[in-house]
Amino acid sequence: MDLFEYQAKELFVKHGVPSSEGRVTDTAEDARAIAEEIGKPVMIKAQVKAGGRGKAGGVKYAATADDAFTHAQNILGLDIKGHITKKILVAEAKDIAEEYYISFLLDRSNRTYLAMCSVEGGMEIEEVAATKPERLAKVPVDAVKGVDLAFARSIAEQGHLPADVLDAAAVTIQKLWEVFVKEDATLVEVNPLVRTPQDEILALDGKVTLDENAEFRHADHEAFADKDATDPLELKAKENDLNYVKLDGEVGIIGNGAGLVMSTLDVVAYAGENHGGVKPANFLDIGGGASAEVMAAGLDVILGDAQVKSVFVNVFGGITACDAVANGIVKALEILGAEANKPLVVRLDGNKVDEGRQILVDAAHPLITLAQTMDEGADKAAELAAAK
Repeated sequence: MDLFEYQAKELFVKHGVPSSEGRVTDTAEDARAIAEEIGKPVMIKAQVKAGGRGKAGGVKYAATADDAFTHAQNILGLDIKGHITKKILVAEAKDIAEEYYISFLLDRSNRTYLAMCSVEGGMEIEEVAATKPERLAKVPVDAVKGVDLAFARSIAEQGHLPADVLDAAAVTIQKLWEVFVKEDATLVEVNPLVRTPQDEILALDGKVTLDENAEFRHADHEAFADKDATDPLELKAKENDLNYVKLDGEVGIIGNGAGLVMSTLDVVAYAGENHGGVKPANFLDIGGGASAEVMAAGLDVILGDAQVKSVFVNVFGGITACDAVANGIVKALEILGAEANKPLVVRLDGNKVDEGRQILVDAAHPLITLAQTMDEGADKAAELAAAK
């Protein structure tokens, strides 16, 4: 989960990372009031999850509260790389002597953590890597040892930060590592990390990406979710603990186990080539539980997608046997009632498959079509979707 800058700074404050005073708002009037409260020049910063805000006009210096009001009016509603600005951060403007760069991230290729540091802050780090690679330090971090003050100082030194700032920078770098580890982040980036004329080290910007798989350890992270930007179907699925990803096709997919669902997507896409090019509409893994409630929640999500013309339920019975899955499907259709209005192709295999198929035959539900194999089910679901 990517955070807005103001949310990243909330985590910085929580872990003692020094930054500038500021507050977030969604009105120009509040921006003026915040600027008056701060009592100093401020920066008006668009809160969007995109880079290049400054070049797009999303970051402005305001010498007075009236300037803050004017800039806020211009920035709110601004389109920055397809992201509409709905909130702005009003933060105290700081005098800057030097700008640096620091980040912690996952190094997936080497299966470890990586610190990146450079004396060339304030510009796109990709540009630094391309034009001045010798000025960008890439330092592997041992996950067991972590980052103590001595190692943090070494990171700053390898990034060519001035000798007289190394100790102060090390303190902030260690605290940023604390944010990275204790908040289960996959990225913590500060650009720029600045040195003021008074030799303060401040994080004037912040980018944080949190690992959503670790949310169970962080109840407070739920408040960071940007529900306005989340697809409503994905939000509904998440509320029901379903693994759902919306795609752009017409055949809804329900399966148990990520591997089976991924295979089902491929088979449906292949079958769709013979039926007008229909494609899978989603990835939905109900996991090991196929109770009536879980199946109803899954169908409710999929049937809420106007693009879906048919649904392919592909389940391999294991611990949850096929008869339980079949009962779940029948009861789910009863629960949904008139909302269940699109054809379902069901393929069952595995534990108690004969009993499961018989339950669906006996139900004689007009929306249910049984398939013996995955290929047959995919072809039938694609055919039904194309006919709609």
